[in-house]
Amino acid sequence: MRADRLVSLVLLLRRHGRLTADVLARELEVSTRTVLRDIEALSAAGVPVYAERGRHGGFALLPGFQTELTGLNHDEALALLVAGSRRGAQAFGLGGALASAMRKVVDALPESYRDTATGAARRLLVDPETDLLSRRVVPEDLPDAVVAEVRRAVLTGHRLRINYAAVDQSAQWRTVDPIGLVTVADQSYLLATRSGEDRTYRLSRILDAEELPEPAQRPEDIDLDQAWRERSTRFRAGSDQVAVDVRVNPTRRAELIGTAVTLSSETVEADGRLRLELTFQDPRHAEWALWQLGTHAEILAPQWLRTTLHDRATTLATHYRSP
Repeated sequence: MRADRLVSLVLLLRRHGRLTADVLARELEVSTRTVLRDIEALSAAGVPVYAERGRHGGFALLPGFQTELTGLNHDEALALLVAGSRRGAQAFGLGGALASAMRKVVDALPESYRDTATGAARRLLVDPETDLLSRRVVPEDLPDAVVAEVRRAVLTGHRLRINYAAVDQSAQWRTVDPIGLVTVADQSYLLATRSGEDRTYRLSRILDAEELPEPAQRPEDIDLDQAWRERSTRFRAGSDQVAVDVRVNPTRRAELIGTAVTLSSETVEADGRLRLELTFQDPRHAEWALWQLGTHAEILAPQWLRTTLHDRATTLATHYRSP
């Protein structure tokens, strides 16, 4: 890890010219004391880095210094492969590797292209932290050490012990055969098998992980996209599904169908409204989806869902009643 950091330090100085110890520490995510030790190590190794004193001082390389230390390590190459979006690297614990790899990529460009590429990058933004409605995207809190252990087992093909806290259950250790990692809608999952049965685990619910020395029992080749589609289909076909008969304003049709699991039938009534028979994943999903439409939808069946939304609306009206 230190060798990679020293390379990144040199590349930062080559790219920016002169930087203070505080700036270098922030870029490399280490302490200022660590930066000073790294500077000493570079000097001892013959890298011509020098300090400039004063208000505008800092560390810099002698003019004309060149280095071939631009080779990507394993994690950096992997980070570039999964970094179609910035969140792809963050989801799998590769954010630091991506930053380091991008510095090396920029440094490896011919000098005539370097400024052009840097300027172009400032005009491209992928996955900002908020959308047009200023809704902030809250990423999952994934401990780097846990994600790194899971990722290592997936890539090496070894079995994995995980301390997993399922919903409404206490954490338990279990041994699984990891197949792959998937990130979707800002949530990350481990696809695995356990005793030969397919299992899907939320990374944010894995409290601890340990790569085991024995090989995982899994197929040599895997179509991860197909495996995810199959598991998603089985998940949507769970035993808690709810069938709903509803009248809806045509302007909200796409929104409602988009969140439902299936659309069984659709007819147009005399007043222009649509009558739909839909299936939702579970009662909570049905309640949430129909509540979003307010008076643009009317539940015809089941009665318990009508009652649930009635009680919810009554409680809200009472809460906001004028004093």
